[in-house]
Amino acid sequence: MEPPNVAAHGNALLPDWPDRPGRRVLAARAPLTGVRTRSLPGGPDDLATWQALLGDAPLATAELEVLAALVAVHTVPQGQRVLSRSAHANSLVALHSGEVALGLRTNDGTFRTERIVRGPAWLDQSSAWLDEPHALDGQAQSAATVLALPRHALAARLAQLPGLAQRLIQGLAREVQALTANTHELMHKDAPARLAQWLCHHCEVVVGQPGQAVVRLAQRKRDVASQLAITPETLSRLMRSFTRQGVIEVAGYTLRVLDTNALQRLAQG
Repeated sequence: MEPPNVAAHGNALLPDWPDRPGRRVLAARAPLTGVRTRSLPGGPDDLATWQALLGDAPLATAELEVLAALVAVHTVPQGQRVLSRSAHANSLVALHSGEVALGLRTNDGTFRTERIVRGPAWLDQSSAWLDEPHALDGQAQSAATVLALPRHALAARLAQLPGLAQRLIQGLAREVQALTANTHELMHKDAPARLAQWLCHHCEVVVGQPGQAVVRLAQRKRDVASQLAITPETLSRLMRSFTRQGVIEVAGYTLRVLDTNALQRLAQG
């Protein structure tokens, strides 16, 4: 793996991984690349993964058996495509572990990130039910383990498993709710509030230092800017403003929040 290219001083907030020529273009009905297996890393009854995807209530043995029988597990290397808008969705796709960027790949090969997903979480739970192509492109930001549940085979089993059907409906409802909240933030909050909210979502508590937190800047600067619907230059300017206000300080790829209460106030807009 090549080391990341880091932008020049003044733009060196985040590492920038170059697009690599010659990536494999996926067939129209095969959006997943990498090694395919039939068992989850934690075993066919990986309860923790399924509960993270389907809710915390205990799954019935029959539900676990069906999921284990149907799931295909793909190990996707960093930088490889996970989902493609040109591929017809025939499976519900989830991320078991790793990190995947969802967004749009332009005709010139540039990938524009809309959001970053960390496993376990759904990547596309809806397109297969609609019998349509995936709504977004997906690219592995790290080595990723991706799960695929074939829609036709799953649908055939849901009549006998109403509890599992209810879990899937609730999962879709949670996804709609989260996307609605995100749309509201983009439409009604100004850029400083959106950045402050993003930082709040990524804060890690600092033990023994109340009121402070740390954000690991593992994403590319342009990807963060894309998620916030701002330019990288605006992102840099806002970070400098937050620093001058004494809310944050940045050292390399670690951002320290000096006043979490002040950050939360900024996030309210």
